[in-house]
Amino acid sequence: MRIGISIGDINGIGLEVIIKTLANSSITNLCTPIIYGNSKVVSYHKNIVDIPAFNFQNAKNIGQISKGKVNVINCWQDQANVTLGIVTGDAGRFAHKSLDWAVADLKSKSIDALVTAPINKSAMQMGKFPYPGHTEYLTDNFGVEESLMMMVSDELRIGLVTNHIPVSKIRETINKSLILKKTNIFYNSLITDFGIDKPKIAILALNPHAGDGGLIGDEEMTMIKPVVEECKKKGKLVMGPFAADGFFGSAQFKKFDGILAMYHDQGLVPFKALSFGHGLNYTAGLPVVRTSPDHGTGFDIAGQNLADPSSFRTALFAAIDIARQRKEYASDNANPLKNRKEALENSVDETITPA
Repeated sequence: MRIGISIGDINGIGLEVIIKTLANSSITNLCTPIIYGNSKVVSYHKNIVDIPAFNFQNAKNIGQISKGKVNVINCWQDQANVTLGIVTGDAGRFAHKSLDWAVADLKSKSIDALVTAPINKSAMQMGKFPYPGHTEYLTDNFGVEESLMMMVSDELRIGLVTNHIPVSKIRETINKSLILKKTNIFYNSLITDFGIDKPKIAILALNPHAGDGGLIGDEEMTMIKPVVEECKKKGKLVMGPFAADGFFGSAQFKKFDGILAMYHDQGLVPFKALSFGHGLNYTAGLPVVRTSPDHGTGFDIAGQNLADPSSFRTALFAAIDIARQRKEYASDNANPLKNRKEALENSVDETITPA
């Protein structure tokens, strides 16, 4: 598989974790990694990391890549000044160029999946990037109405109803329709991307104590419960709303394949407390596969050779696995004999199941 990698912010730890991950020679037995960036910038970070085993091939475009090698496509020829740990507009501009080039190849199906290294939102805005983050950029570029930001680890899969918005705007953004759309994206992704035949999803409450019967807010009764009931009518295992503190405190999360949180910190605080360093960010609901590590640009340790590549490595492996799973799912559903056999089995099951 061809896996594209956007370099993120050149002043952060993105290239450090990329280099540390790809220095393992076994990676190229699994995929052909393609870094979208600039060979001089990659070499600058390679000198800091000082791993002689990491080598790469230069390419002008996707048509020149070498199979089974680490490739760097030069997305710009401008002089890039690396100022480690500093927010700059140039870093935002180069991260944007890397992302645009990688997404163009993703759209043309020249690569099978994309792994994005972390960006700094202030640098991106200084570099004229018109989106809050990767998720919104990809959602717009692939023309889908809604996508779902998911945090994934071996222990947890948490989806978000709202992403990068101020806390003051959460309530005015959330509604029944949005919650239902996000739930359906989540449900379908767990089947097609993660191979779970009958996923079980928990939806978290917006208010403390799940609204306490309307004493602390009625969003649970007017928005969330109707979504749960509608999903159940369609045979989906969707439950809730659950008060978030008790849900994680009592380890109920272990009983579910996916958990839908109402806002960013409600989902990411428990995720990072339980899975930080070996989790990843996944954008569900897109016609393509995109993952990223679960950490940011790490400006405080940039250039010190201290960054842990575990999360980036996990994101890379997940991109390969999900891309394969999607192909297998598409292949299975394209087999009319298999579909007919399953339909007959299901119809038999229904006739012998008591009411």
